[in-house]
Amino acid sequence: MSSEANNRSNIAVGLNDPQWLAINQVTAALNPSQLNWLSGYFAGLAQSSQGQVVPAPQAAVAKSLTILFGSQTGNAKLVATELKAKLEANNISTSLVSMADYKAKQLKSESHVVAIVSTHGEGDAPDDAVELHGFLASKKAPKLTELKFAVLGLGDSSYEFFCQTGKDFDQRLSDLGAQRLLDRVDCDVDYDATVSAWSDALMAKIAEEMVQAESVVAPTVSAGQGNELTVVEYNKKFPFKASLLASQKITGRDSVKDIRHIEVSLEDSGIQYQPGDALGVWFANDSQLVESLLELLGIDKNESVKFAEQSFTIFDVLVEKLELTQSYPTFAKAYNEYANSDELAAKLEDKAVLRVYLAERQIIDVVRDYPATLSAQQLVDALRGMTPRLYSIASSQAEVEDEVHLTVAVVEYDAHGYRHQGGASGFLAKRLEEGGEVRVFVEKNDNFRLPENPDTPVIMIGPGTGIAPFRAFMQQREADEAQGKNWLFFGNPNYTQDFLYQVEWQRFVKDGVVDKVSLAFSRDQEEKIYVQHRLLEQGAEVYQWLLDGAHIYVCGDADHMAKDVNDALLSIVQLHGDKSAEQAEQFIMELRRAKRYQKDVY
Repeated sequence: MSSEANNRSNIAVGLNDPQWLAINQVTAALNPSQLNWLSGYFAGLAQSSQGQVVPAPQAAVAKSLTILFGSQTGNAKLVATELKAKLEANNISTSLVSMADYKAKQLKSESHVVAIVSTHGEGDAPDDAVELHGFLASKKAPKLTELKFAVLGLGDSSYEFFCQTGKDFDQRLSDLGAQRLLDRVDCDVDYDATVSAWSDALMAKIAEEMVQAESVVAPTVSAGQGNELTVVEYNKKFPFKASLLASQKITGRDSVKDIRHIEVSLEDSGIQYQPGDALGVWFANDSQLVESLLELLGIDKNESVKFAEQSFTIFDVLVEKLELTQSYPTFAKAYNEYANSDELAAKLEDKAVLRVYLAERQIIDVVRDYPATLSAQQLVDALRGMTPRLYSIASSQAEVEDEVHLTVAVVEYDAHGYRHQGGASGFLAKRLEEGGEVRVFVEKNDNFRLPENPDTPVIMIGPGTGIAPFRAFMQQREADEAQGKNWLFFGNPNYTQDFLYQVEWQRFVKDGVVDKVSLAFSRDQEEKIYVQHRLLEQGAEVYQWLLDGAHIYVCGDADHMAKDVNDALLSIVQLHGDKSAEQAEQFIMELRRAKRYQKDVY
């Protein structure tokens, strides 16, 4: 802005040049939290009828609170956002920043930091936390003796490296001299009660630490005045009751997989989503599974129990509220207090053995293996609450409007002498009839987004149901008339049985939306061929696309496919970029840093 424009602006609000200069000098050195506080302070002055000075804080304003979140699927971001709202409702000003957007060197200027971070895969940091995680472990990390911190880890106790990223952050901050506000808390998948207790304790501690300007008058908005539009925001805790429009099998009759195209109506919800987001699905357990479990334990299905401070029949709470199709260590430990099995106790002592055992069994299998006598309430207390399943959205609202589409692999198999079915996939594909109610919400994923520039080329790697978000991507790019090139790598067992959305992809190619499709059908020849092999075969062209600014996306299995694809990309950069292993690692890291290499893996 020019000096003349500045002068006009100053006059408009009654400021003379010396006053304007003084304000600039004061505010130049303040951080966002301090500026937010100062705006409230001046608002208090303006609203004071006597024009009296509002008392300033007694201690240095330099104290600030920053909440950092590292999230793969959105849970850590949601917890962090709710914590910020809770703190600010109690006049504790905070800054909320994704670890992906945070300048690591800023840590030495912070007074109070809260880190909320998930763990995925084999103890890996989520994509948006990788750089900060690595920085804290490096020799570049500064001493942080003036910093006070708290860490909340999110994870799944079924995995060996439970909440490992949270443990890493907690240890490394401490090693650098920072002081804990609270001991680290590790949250399992059913984390609501744990997070609530932790955030209450944190708020009490922060209130002691941070000096608040209690006399500042905050602006308020009167409710019920005028014709305000009330917008309902559906989320995990308040899902939308949608209806199932379609559940269509899209694999062939002889396929080894049962994969469904699911369509859900969002009519009248006002829900908006973007390609790359996920749909959270709350499901009901199979009533026959529940009856079999209760029969095994000799429990009357009408017996009353307490869960989350509410009364239910044991049958209803098992169908609607508790996790039965995934086994987990906390259940095994609690259940063995009643089974009193030496064999199960030995498994509990060996985490690796226990992990393999539980991965192959549902709750009812553990009960069959180790019979026990326990009450209905004891069973409820041993189980953990149900958690919604997240599915990558396979549609763009530019194409389907008030619908949302999913690509769901039905989990159904014989094991240990019985037929088994997945909780959510079985509900959507087998037990829920068309028109039936399903509770859903959108989980935003800002770490899996199409490039802002529609001319940017895109490489998509999505075997199996990993193709889902790329169907959404292409629907969106077609609607936007984007000019950027698009290349799909897709794989599955057989071409004739498992080419998901084949007709649609052929049309995308015919209409010029998709420029290149590379297919890897593993069982159509003697030697297994996967998407990483196709990448390596066309490595020179892949590398050229990257040099041309392409964004690369990977969706699907985290344990094997995503790692194999990453190794293939490193090999491509080394070979075709004439780089050392270390330089290739740096190249890939730069792609991540620029958000040109994004993953949606599970």
